[in-house]
Amino acid sequence: MILLAVSGGIDSMYLMHMAPRLFPGASFAAAHCNFRLRGEESDGDEAFVREACAEKGLPCFVKRFDTAAKAAGEGISIEMSARELRYGWFAELCRGSAEELARSGITGFEAVAVAHNANDNAETLLLNLLRGCGIRGLCGMKEAGNIPGAPDIPLLRPMLGISRAEISAHMQANGLQWREDSTNAVNDCKRNIIRNELFPLLESINPAFLRTVGQDIVHFSAGNAILEDYAAGFFGTAGDIRTDGLKIDDLLSRRHWKFLLWYALEPFGFSGPTMEKLTALLERYASEPRGTVTIGGKTFESPDWTLQIHKGKLILNTR
Repeated sequence: MILLAVSGGIDSMYLMHMAPRLFPGASFAAAHCNFRLRGEESDGDEAFVREACAEKGLPCFVKRFDTAAKAAGEGISIEMSARELRYGWFAELCRGSAEELARSGITGFEAVAVAHNANDNAETLLLNLLRGCGIRGLCGMKEAGNIPGAPDIPLLRPMLGISRAEISAHMQANGLQWREDSTNAVNDCKRNIIRNELFPLLESINPAFLRTVGQDIVHFSAGNAILEDYAAGFFGTAGDIRTDGLKIDDLLSRRHWKFLLWYALEPFGFSGPTMEKLTALLERYASEPRGTVTIGGKTFESPDWTLQIHKGKLILNTR
């Protein structure tokens, strides 16, 4: 049984109506998050999803969150707060531990399906570019992955090859209803600016912009797979930087050591300037006669980690 994430917007309503075609032979239930951020509009979305599910005979689970309070209490953005609440609840539903399941007779779900589409994928790629990213950030979203924080629960994105224009055309042609989120038209965040202002400009330059970006994502992903294999070949013998430390001389002996260094440290949140300082130090160490450049004892910090150079190794520890 697959859990469908249904907000009431056009993309998720398309997912709900098309789920039997997207996942032949599967059974479904819907999960709706009311983040209580838009007052009556949020409650209207909830009522709409409940009614739509009742018409289709689809089990519907609803959770109301105090999203703003969580964001303020933890010092995180509203977007991050909503993301953590949403996926945390989805994980509970899948594992059968959510209290909402008590009266349904459902014991859990095999996977969660979300309505990310080709537009969302292109937006994500551009956002990653603006923030600064390696090739991983150019690979976009995967059709199959796992729920953030719950690696045991599959997260499915069956609509990545479908554009929002195609979704809209299908919904209108079949007289299907959805809810409009008024905040999508407000350019108060980077994603909305990209969606509302940048995309029309790019499409005026290349009408096939979305298809082109989709093809690029496929190529970037293939290139990244090659790099992943290259890095795995090195770290399979070099050891884990968190437990064994990484021998600097072994690292510098590789032609593409800068990539390997970035690959090893990228998950740990070291900033661009910090990585530049570390790389510059290792470049000087590699280019000068041994003993002329002192690197032992140097430390580099990220928000949660400290990287220390000790006895010829890069050693990573939590702060």
